Amino acid sequence: MRSKQKAGEEMIRKKIYNPDSNEKTNERKIFGGNPTGIFELNDIKYQWAYNLWEMMLNNTWFPKEVDMTRDVNDYKHLTDAEKQAYDKVLAQLIFMDSLQTNNIIDNLNPFITAPEVNLILVRQAFEEALHSQSYAVMVDSISTNTDEIYELWRRDMKLKHKNDAIAKVYEDLSADPTDSNIVKAMFANQILEGIYFYSGFTYLYTLARADKMLGSAQMIRFIQRDEVTHLLIFQNMINVTKKERPELFTKELIDEVYEMFRSAVKLESEWGAYITQGQILGLTDEIIEQYIKYLADQRLHAVGLEKLYNVEHPIKWVDNFSKFNDQKTNFFEGNVTNYSKGSLDLDDF
Repeated sequence: MRSKQKAGEEMIRKKIYNPDSNEKTNERKIFGGNPTGIFELNDIKYQWAYNLWEMMLNNTWFPKEVDMTRDVNDYKHLTDAEKQAYDKVLAQLIFMDSLQTNNIIDNLNPFITAPEVNLILVRQAFEEALHSQSYAVMVDSISTNTDEIYELWRRDMKLKHKNDAIAKVYEDLSADPTDSNIVKAMFANQILEGIYFYSGFTYLYTLARADKMLGSAQMIRFIQRDEVTHLLIFQNMINVTKKERPELFTKELIDEVYEMFRSAVKLESEWGAYITQGQILGLTDEIIEQYIKYLADQRLHAVGLEKLYNVEHPIKWVDNFSKFNDQKTNFFEGNVTNYSKGSLDLDDF
């Protein structure tokens, strides 16, 4: 068996074939373990991971299920401010899901040593790729600025600044794969899945609330349901690691995590104000900032940390747009659908 890794020591990527391992199920760890490479899914340690695997399978969907026909005409009648915000939202979402597809597979999963957690990370990477396809469908079928949208991540300096900040922690892990950096990467993933998407999501739900771009909002609703499971993956990974490796959660690391959250709130609030430009009815800069602060508090609470802001949810109507109701009806058209998919809330885990 491997000797226990010392704090700050560089981690080694797990072996994909390791017949010399005699690691027992109860000895598994989120990272720093010694797995055989075999998926013994009838004998698992982290039941929450397998439960999420089943939920993710039940939630399988494909972009072609969403009818974008009406959106093509709706887009033509959006104001210039609404069109610009729509295009910038898609550019940001495209970047984040592209980043996550590669980050999960190439940067994080090689160091995760619990097979049942490997399983859901592979599934997450598939879903991130699916989301990229969804955005491609939205861009190609609706927007008149396809090439421009796919270049905004380079050309729009506000967007590039945000993207650079998001990617930095992942790059730190890649350059220096230590146990503390992988913990910070877990928090970075929690922040990405639980904060950085939400100005864009909220903007598209705001359009739908005004009876515009209903297909786009439906697509985002599918995507956001996936993101909730992704958020749960990392919140559970963080909470398990706190029990398995409490010595890693030093005051210095926790202070750094709080600073990560403060920076994320600032970036996402500024991004929300930038894309809406005070031109979108129902979304003021103050409302966006309060909503992002509320989300940050919820994410901190979920991993046993103190809330930073203690603010109320300012736009509770957004929650109704983001959830599938119990009757599995089409939220926007009121027609019964045949989706055999699970419904998931953060309170379920």
